[in-house]
Amino acid sequence: MKALIIGATGSTGKFLVDKLLEDNDYAAVVTFVRKPSGIVHSKLTEHIVDFAAIDSFKDQVNGDVLFSCLGTTLKAAGSKENQWKIDFDIPAAFAVAARNNGVKSFVLVSSYGASAKSSVFYSKMKGKLEDYIAELNFEQYIIFRPGPLVREDSDRIGEKISVKLITILNAIGILKKFKPLETQLLASKLVSAPKKLPAGTIIIELKEIFDF
Repeated sequence: MKALIIGATGSTGKFLVDKLLEDNDYAAVVTFVRKPSGIVHSKLTEHIVDFAAIDSFKDQVNGDVLFSCLGTTLKAAGSKENQWKIDFDIPAAFAVAARNNGVKSFVLVSSYGASAKSSVFYSKMKGKLEDYIAELNFEQYIIFRPGPLVREDSDRIGEKISVKLITILNAIGILKKFKPLETQLLASKLVSAPKKLPAGTIIIELKEIFDF
């Protein structure tokens, strides 16, 4: 299979790239990034792109499965408008290009609580993205909805606090369904999903990811 990735340099994406390169079922791995990652591998093709100009490289969004791990925080984005551009507009544009180019499978890293009807901006944005991609009718559409993520060298203070608090509560038997998920483990689940799951739309909720 030929895998395509957006968000390849993020906390989950970098592990996803490594695991795809190690997996013999994936003969080629193609990433779309803003700047070179420094990774050199015979299976890897890295496209340095301007995400705001997808029309200039949309023909390169061609393969068997597209993985979307792209996302940012409101703090890093600077505004809700900029966060929407990164978390919604870019994945949506890639999804359209992939569907037009005959990509059969789309694997999306969404978020726990994602819903287009949510009153919470982040959850609503993720839910609307899920719905938008669903309307494109990929042969296989897999949505992962993780909760708090354990990221290496994370600068997300709020997330760090949440992970520590939930870990403490888990230890005394509280909020076990919100168990923090290491990005390396999430990446391994993403790699296996297109191979293990059937056609159609499949949502893997937080509580199901660990046993998947």
